[in-house]
Formats: sequence, structure tokens, C-alpha cells
Amino acid sequence: MTTERTGDRRVEDLLQRLAPRVLGALVRRYGQFDACEDAVAEALLAGVLRWPEEGVPDNPQGWLFTVASRRLIDQIRSESARRERERRLMAATPAAEMLAPGPEEQADSGTDDTLALLFLCCHPVLTAPSQIALTLRAVGGLTTAEIARAFLVPEATMAQRISRAKQRIRDAGATFAMPEPEDRPERLKAVLHVLYLIFNEGYGTSAGSSLQRLDLTAEAIRLTRQLRTVAPLDGEVQGLLALMLLTDARRATRTDAQGNLVPLAEQDRSRWDAALVAEGVDLITRALTSTRLGPYQVQAAIAAVHDEAESAEKTDWPQILALYETLERLTPNPVVTLNRAVALAEVSGPQAGLDLLAALERESAALADNHMLHAVRGHLLEAVGERDAAREAYRTAARRTRSLPEQRYLDARARRLQP
Repeated sequence: MTTERTGDRRVEDLLQRLAPRVLGALVRRYGQFDACEDAVAEALLAGVLRWPEEGVPDNPQGWLFTVASRRLIDQIRSESARRERERRLMAATPAAEMLAPGPEEQADSGTDDTLALLFLCCHPVLTAPSQIALTLRAVGGLTTAEIARAFLVPEATMAQRISRAKQRIRDAGATFAMPEPEDRPERLKAVLHVLYLIFNEGYGTSAGSSLQRLDLTAEAIRLTRQLRTVAPLDGEVQGLLALMLLTDARRATRTDAQGNLVPLAEQDRSRWDAALVAEGVDLITRALTSTRLGPYQVQAAIAAVHDEAESAEKTDWPQILALYETLERLTPNPVVTLNRAVALAEVSGPQAGLDLLAALERESAALADNHMLHAVRGHLLEAVGERDAAREAYRTAARRTRSLPEQRYLDARARRLQP
């Protein structure tokens, strides 16, 4: 990779990280969510074109906000009803917001407009799928194609869903502010789900040449930490943050020097981030002993069992199996059952896991096409000595994943079983 391309990549990463914050600041100042998003898109394009040659400004967030504001004002002035639109824009802005600090004054603040933007995207006028899709687009920075893959729907369908969500936000006259305390529980559920999906997309990208997108995992963790300041005693907020920290602690060992995937059982546990493990274990221990049990807490408890095991061989699989059974009762889900099949195979033998996989495939047509099911089947078939069937399962899984590191790993597993 050339030095010029490396610099371009750094600029693109910075722009992606700043985009949600600039959008949040713009919506807070001017309202008009969809118009603000268009203005931010134009500002980002200007940054992509100018920064690699002119250099990154001293205050890149303020630069983007200024450019986006100018684009937005130009758009308003170009319309036939300029005076009326500007009057309504000023009238809709509370006096306190008129005096609010600019984005350049918030750069070092412990919170920013991104969290308020996140709650706005989870407005109750939207359906749950639309809340999640809009937030992933506006706050998470995912492309429409990436969101479509997460929802297992065509990209055109997802584009229409996001467009309708922005229209409903505008029609509802939603204000850019944190929800009132009585409205927060329901909004919080959607916010937690969104942050979970953002983290998962970053930790195991659904497509592309890299296994991880560290910008997304870092942003999900940052926002979840901020969310704790809003709901410090909520067990599921604590559980989700613990889950992220306990999972992110293994980040450095998930690939080798060539970028190839390293499965959990083969990772060098001495390189796991001990500070993140300790923080995550402390969080989930306190949540489990002081709050009502929820699915994020159970998932965090599973991650803690893995992280606290000295080696793969010393993993407490009976405890993990019991936790997956609990999770399945709380949130029945084919993916949870798939993971339970792995734990069941460790406790009762690979054939028990294969039997559960067969039942799951009959019950869930969507999961039957998912590469994860075939990858697990290949592993279990290999464990019972059915090498030919295992090889075909690995090959099927490799064909159905869009992640190049996963494809390489699965193809390598299949080649090992060649006669």
C-alpha cells in the first residue's frame, strides 16, 4: 500500500468517525433530519476530496459542521418559499439551543450529540426494524447494503425502509432531545438492540476483506458507556457493556499476522486484554446480583465463562450450556439454538449437537441458508469422523459467507479433509 493510499484511508476513517457527531450537532441546531443528513453527506464528500491534498483541518469536526451548515442554508434559500421556511426554522429552535455551544466547543466533552441522535432515531413513531435501520445508517455509519445483510432483506427494500423512517420522523415533528424519563424504557430497548448490532457488525464484519471493523466496535462501546450515564442502574445496559468489553478483550488474537481467522479454542489467551476482562466481569457480576435478569446479561455471563477459563480445555461447558438454555427461554431465537448446539456437543458429544442442528434446520428456513449452521455442522461431522460430509459442509459454508477471512478459514478446513 502506498503512503498516499494510507493517508487517504486515515482521512476516510476520520470522516466516518465524525459523521454521526456532525449530523447530531446539525439536527440539534436546525432540525430537519433528512435535509441535515444530505448536507452532512455533501460535507463528507468535500472532506474526501480536499483533505488528502490540503491536509486535515485543526478542528475537523468544526470544519465539517461549517460546510454542512452552509450547504443546508443554501438549500433552504434556493427554495421558492425561502422566507417562510427560514422563519419556521428559527421559530422551531428553542432559545437555549440558539445559544448552545458549537461542535468545536464539544470536542472534549464527556458526551456529545450522538447519543441524543441515537434516541431520536429510536422514536416511537417508527417500527422497531425502522428504528434499528435508521440508527445504523445515521449513527453507526453502516451502508444500506450492510444493514440489508444484517436484516436478511434486499438492499432496495432497506433503502425504502430508511427513507420512510426519515419521512415519519419529519412528519411527527420529533424534537432533538433526550426522551422524558417515563418514555425511556421502551426507547432504551431499541437503543440497546441497535448498539448490539453495531458492535456485532464491527466485531465480525458481514462482508469484505477484514474480519473486524474497529471503528464500529469502539463507537458501540463509547455510546454504551455514555448510555450508562443516562441509565446507570439498568441491568441490561450494564450487561450489554460487559458483553462488549468481554468480547472486545479477545480482539488482538482473533486473526494471525496474515489476517487469517483464529478460532476461540486456538487463541493465545495470554494476549487477551486483562483490564477489559476484569471490567467486564465486575460489571456482569454486579448486574446479575442486583438487577432483573435479561438476555444481554446472560450473553455477558457466557462471555465471562469463556474469558475466565485458563485454557479451552478448562472451559466450563456445562455452565455455558445452562446459560444458553436460559437465554433460549428469555429470547427464543434460531441463532441462540445454534450456539446451544455447540455447547451441547461439548457436554454430551458431537452427535447430540448434530441431532439438534437437524431439528433446527427443519424449523428455521432462514438459518438453513446461513453459513454459520453449515460451519458448525462441518465441525461436528469432523468430530464424529465423517470427513467427506464435513468437507462438503465447510465448502457450503465458505460459499455462503461474504467475509473473505471466514471464506479462507472454511476453505482451509475443507482442504485438510481431502482424501
